[in-house]
Amino acid sequence: MEQSVTFDLDLIRRYDTAGPRYTSYPTAVEFSETFTADSYRQQAALSNQRGGPLSLYFHLPFCDTVCFYCACNKIITKNRKHSDPYLANLHKEIALQGALFDKNRIVEQLHWGGGTPTFISHDQMRELMAVTRQHFNLATDDKGEFSIEVDPREADAETIAVLREIGFNRISLGVQDFNPIVQKAVNRIQSEEETFAVMDAARANGFRSISIDLIYGLPHQTPTSFAETLDKIIASDPDRLSVFNYAHLPKRFKVQRQMNSEDMPAPAVKLEILQQTIERLTSAGYVYIGMDHFAKPDDELAVAQRENKLYRNFQGYSTHSECDLIGLGVTSIGSVADSYSQNQRTLEEYAQSLNNNELPVFRGFALDEDDKIRRTVITKLICHFSLDIVAIEKELNINFADYFDDVLPKLDQFAQDGLLRHNKQKIEVLPAGHLLIRNICMAFDKYMQQKAGQHFSKLI
Repeated sequence: MEQSVTFDLDLIRRYDTAGPRYTSYPTAVEFSETFTADSYRQQAALSNQRGGPLSLYFHLPFCDTVCFYCACNKIITKNRKHSDPYLANLHKEIALQGALFDKNRIVEQLHWGGGTPTFISHDQMRELMAVTRQHFNLATDDKGEFSIEVDPREADAETIAVLREIGFNRISLGVQDFNPIVQKAVNRIQSEEETFAVMDAARANGFRSISIDLIYGLPHQTPTSFAETLDKIIASDPDRLSVFNYAHLPKRFKVQRQMNSEDMPAPAVKLEILQQTIERLTSAGYVYIGMDHFAKPDDELAVAQRENKLYRNFQGYSTHSECDLIGLGVTSIGSVADSYSQNQRTLEEYAQSLNNNELPVFRGFALDEDDKIRRTVITKLICHFSLDIVAIEKELNINFADYFDDVLPKLDQFAQDGLLRHNKQKIEVLPAGHLLIRNICMAFDKYMQQKAGQHFSKLI
């Protein structure tokens, strides 16, 4: 496949509507409280029948300070003791979840997200990983992909050494922007020195991969100022980068009201920043994976994409498509067998479930055959920018043209606009369509046709 992207301003303006990021299909908008803990146990049993490796996601929601742009599920507190009862409950959930899955199933992926996972103490980190190992069979270091999100303001060389000691081998650092005016506006003061010190510590301790997160569209950003941050990041030579589009939704996320809407870059400026970012990163040798993600050509993500082995889940792009994902902690989302599930959304409800020795499942979704067919098509398109129709027909036992007869006119329109080529054998997304892959996926999304995008942010 061609791992490149073309920036076509006219196409982007024409297709820049609202839509899902497709970390799942169907998306979380479709989750229902009719999916219960009993539903989840049935799916876990089905998962054991099928076998295969596992993936674990842990949500650690605490942050010392709030970043005004943040739309994550978080709890802001300076009192570190607030994590004690939460971790005790998380340990209970680990035991309950571990009892549902066969012990011979290897955990090939593990991820701590937040919030700020390094909010907890070093001893608490060691204990959490030890409890996890008691109830799950974690892969050895050469096979496991164990990653953690790190705020460089909440970590030092000792913290990084502890993380490596307990098994982490991949690290993702939040940066967003180095410009001091932007940092002040979003309430995230983070020096270049502390950021690069954490990167140096990760390399010194043998982390296999370092990823950097940036955000464009924040207050006071300009193409010139963001280029300065980008050049410093490129010089630091991370393995991967995520360059996210900031969605300003103050009506939905109250903390975003702390920023002035008039300080936000205009849509045309955001597009200029995006175009410049793509050009700079590709010139520096990074490959556009899709959906804001870039990687070095020899990175596992880029290799998996070239080999048609890339997958997408609630953490973004993944190289382990065969893993069922178990979500642990408040608000976390998992994907087990033919279902998605989400845990309770408040600390009180989460604690109450575990005090009653119950799985803290709040809601979820069980996929039917149509959902699974559409998920397969959408996943292949968003991961590989292509679809082998002949292979899909054989795999899913469908006649593609008949099954998706309502989609074919949309594909013709995409082709006319230069986003893709298609025939009876294949759909091939062209470089001009890579940035607009979500639009193409939306054509196959039966739920999206019903909702007209009111639940989602703009695509670009």
